[in-house]
Amino acid sequence: MNKEILNQIATKMVSGSKGILAMDESHGTCKKRFDTLKIAVNEENRRSYRDMLVSAESLSKYISGAILFDETIRQKTNNGSTFPEFLNNKGIMPGIKVDTGAKDFSCHANEKITEGLDNLSQRMEDYKSIGAKFAKWRAVITIGEKIPSLACMVSNSHALARYASICQEVDIVPIVEPEVLMDGSHDIKKCFEVTNEMQSTLFEELDKLNIINSGIILKPNMVTPGSICEKKASAEEIAESTVMCLGNNIPKDVPGIAFLSGGQSDQDASNNLNFINKINDNPWKLTFSYGRALQLEAMKKWQGNNDNKEEAQKILSKRAYLNSLAASGNYDLEME
Repeated sequence: MNKEILNQIATKMVSGSKGILAMDESHGTCKKRFDTLKIAVNEENRRSYRDMLVSAESLSKYISGAILFDETIRQKTNNGSTFPEFLNNKGIMPGIKVDTGAKDFSCHANEKITEGLDNLSQRMEDYKSIGAKFAKWRAVITIGEKIPSLACMVSNSHALARYASICQEVDIVPIVEPEVLMDGSHDIKKCFEVTNEMQSTLFEELDKLNIINSGIILKPNMVTPGSICEKKASAEEIAESTVMCLGNNIPKDVPGIAFLSGGQSDQDASNNLNFINKINDNPWKLTFSYGRALQLEAMKKWQGNNDNKEEAQKILSKRAYLNSLAASGNYDLEME
């Protein structure tokens, strides 16, 4: 483990106002999105779609890294390069999703535990040899009646810490993603309470395993009301709650925080990030690591037809540009 290398990679991941493109959808998630748009579901279409994303001409101006799925990191782009080679040549760091998904948490109804620690050390060595510079592991926390339980938060936090330790051992930066889901009717106060407790629990577990804070990136949810909560919150309220929560829990030597979009609309994800940056007075860089909120409109334009490739790429590049502005507090809804 080399602390300097880890910090250099983590710092580069959040440099300037660049963000991270999450394009690591599982086969199941990809199938749902393709089915909705009547795109044929097969390996070549998944490869072709992701080639469209990474080959967007101006992407490297706004994107520092791309999170890949296991299938993608082993595939080649249209020019014959592997995806990691192609990304490196564009100045975008390749990363890899390494968890195997959130599964039912035994003896805890309606809660999930993320799996994937089995053979992770060997897999991480393999991913490093292929070219991965960073990795990602997502924990899922649900707000509901009498949940989340402390057991769920501690167990998921410990798994995140074990994963982070395995990453850092081989100089791969772990993106640590403790997602409190938007699903539900809870208000912003409840989201704050749960997010605050989850982040506190997470950093306790990271500390127990001697994780180097300067060599990680945190990928949290913003503090928002539930998706079906009747009482909506303004961007200012979301920003204030989110920054307060981070200030309570995140060590100052963490280089950066890259928010997930978590079901927000494209515009809300950009606008909320913008307000967060306007009021943040902490040392970390606050940026984005969006999947659907960067890709969805581009996918709709592409439709599985490479005749639409250039137009789809323009849509992706504009979305990345707008989020880059938001990461420096310079976005405005009128730019849409």
